[in-house]
Amino acid sequence: MSTGPLRPTPAAHTALRPAVAARVTGGFWAARRATNAEVSIPRGPALLEEAGNLANLRAAADGKGSFTGDFPFQDSDVHKWLEAASWQLADRPQDAELAACVDELTALLAAAQDTDGYLQTYYQVARPDRRWQELGWGHELYCAGHLLQAAVAHHRATGPRELLDVAERFALHIDSLFGPGKPVDGVCGHPEIETALVELYRETGERRWLDLARYFVDRRGHGLLDADVNPHLGRAYWQDHLPVREATTVSGHAVRQLYLLAGVADLAAETGDRELYAVAERLWDAMVASKTYLTGGVGARHEGESFGEPYELPPDRAYAETCAVIASIQWSWRMALLTGEAKYSDLVERTLYNGFLAGVGLDGDSWLYVNPLQVREEYEGASEPDKAARRTPWFRCACCPPNVMRLLASLPHYMASGDAEGLQLHQYATGVYEAGGGRVRVETAYPWEGRITVTVEEAPDADWTLALRIPSWCTDFTATAPDGEPPAETLPGWLRLRRRWSPGDTLTVDLELTARLTRPDPYLDAVRGCVAIERGPLVHCLEGVDQEPGVRFEDLTLPYGSDLAVRHEPELLGGVTVVTAGGLRRGDGAAVPLTAVPYYAWANRREGPMRVWIPEG
Repeated sequence: MSTGPLRPTPAAHTALRPAVAARVTGGFWAARRATNAEVSIPRGPALLEEAGNLANLRAAADGKGSFTGDFPFQDSDVHKWLEAASWQLADRPQDAELAACVDELTALLAAAQDTDGYLQTYYQVARPDRRWQELGWGHELYCAGHLLQAAVAHHRATGPRELLDVAERFALHIDSLFGPGKPVDGVCGHPEIETALVELYRETGERRWLDLARYFVDRRGHGLLDADVNPHLGRAYWQDHLPVREATTVSGHAVRQLYLLAGVADLAAETGDRELYAVAERLWDAMVASKTYLTGGVGARHEGESFGEPYELPPDRAYAETCAVIASIQWSWRMALLTGEAKYSDLVERTLYNGFLAGVGLDGDSWLYVNPLQVREEYEGASEPDKAARRTPWFRCACCPPNVMRLLASLPHYMASGDAEGLQLHQYATGVYEAGGGRVRVETAYPWEGRITVTVEEAPDADWTLALRIPSWCTDFTATAPDGEPPAETLPGWLRLRRRWSPGDTLTVDLELTARLTRPDPYLDAVRGCVAIERGPLVHCLEGVDQEPGVRFEDLTLPYGSDLAVRHEPELLGGVTVVTAGGLRRGDGAAVPLTAVPYYAWANRREGPMRVWIPEG
């Protein structure tokens, strides 16, 4: 068993720590991992070969050849795949074929690495004279960050140091150049190195990596990057417009912003920096209040892949990049561990089940780069195929697929945490979770059913607290504790029971899963006068393929008071629960039955219209 992708060191200011051992063995998320990550990860090397990523590493290792591809950051695709494969090996150490692929790529990276530790094939093969001179667009530190995260994952999951040694050599090279009084004064145009350095510190105990992470966070926002390269994007695109500690809201390129804030949360956890703690809380609240879609997606604008203004959340023009929702999940999980507050895990849940999972097809081999909440009947596609609201087998800019792989592969570690008091269950999936000095087995058919049964397998011989998150969408629940005793304590968002537990003791919680209609915030002009269908953590949508033939999709409306009915369809879209409602046809008001499927499953059949927000009849 491996520890999770985030492992704070024990400290008084660290509220929670991820589960030491976590394994999803069944239920919804086990099925999704089997049909998504486990399909995609084995095909990763072939896809990276086809895209030219491995050819670039060979060219760097051999000292001959040309750079293949369009982007300087293509090495990061290799690193993300390595991270995903490493987490997969934590669950499946017997997978000799996957282990051999990881070893082969590790050896290739070691061969490509320069003697001084430098490793980025674009500048080794194509532009050796421009190293560390194009920080805005070069992504050298960004690629280094993904290498560090892959190396930490591999070391935690499997034990050998070969990949960690490659990463540390590169980190030492970076440390020789960046920092107070050192040759290069700058930051990367794409944050990522910050949180990766904290992870490296956690894995090795070397304080220099934590200090370097702080340096990069505090140097950001001082106009160090050359915005003249593409001035219309503005400095917010690179997160170089404002010092982190002065920011009042999330802005600019969504992925860059959220990767940076994951690093801020990590630093706050490790250093006890209350100012950074307050910044992270302030910006998260601002994002949730006015810059997050119902699905958990973030990024309203295609231009600059950016957040946009408060309440600027158009459903049909939503960018909501898959990488951005992954970054949101990573940041919110860090905030949950840092604070112990349930609201952060509420957003993780919403984003996981909706904005994130939509990004990968049910076949595990087709992808969405952008995740709109509406596609019209007359939709013609985007000028760039990568940005179209239609699934594709790969992308020219392939950042999202390996990013999805690494999150799905590491997903068990986002489920539970522990502290000196006991164990906390943040998300629900059948599996075994060990934290806080105990171990529990969870059984559930969530999110199709609301019952969660937790059986204690191991607990201290003393009072110990078992805590279950009560999702913010849940308005009613029941709980049955051992011997019929009621839960002793309910905190905001948490059901807690403190007692002396024995192996075999069971706590059962039933969450009410009534389908519901949701109205938008009144400040959201783009969807004013619309409603959305939700059930439990799942947002639903209408797809044209499910509606009555002969009725124009754009004419469908749904009165707010309509009755909603629920039925499970085991043969549809891998097994989903659909919600049906009595709609109306715009114009003559004729009754029209509506069928809504979970948003995560859209775009897996034939092409056609889709919408989450439905006009009220």
